[in-house]
Amino acid sequence: MSDCIFCRIAAKEIPAKVVYEDDRIIAFDDIRPQAPVHTLIIPRTHLASLNEAGPERADLLGHILAKAPEIAEIKGVKASGFRLVINTGPDSGQDVFHIHAHLLGGRKMQWPPG
Repeated sequence: MSDCIFCRIAAKEIPAKVVYEDDRIIAFDDIRPQAPVHTLIIPRTHLASLNEAGPERADLLGHILAKAPEIAEIKGVKASGFRLVINTGPDSGQDVFHIHAHLLGGRKMQWPPG
């Protein structure tokens, strides 16, 4: 999708600080971090949100979850702990409509989040 900023990052048309990539996903540091470590994990395939993913995308979503600890280790927060968040829809705070997981760490997290 040519007008999607995350598709353009995945296609290397827009620069990003990439910390991990494979043939299915790419992880890069958020440009407006909300924690000392704030990395976004996106599929290379465009999906607007979890609402559009459906059961046929379970393997891709599982791949994102399975790679999160490896990415957390690259970022130095695997041992201390990290949070993984997927916002879905405008009321959740999703502002880029390409599914993405926020990997947050580097400080003690609170619940509920503020």
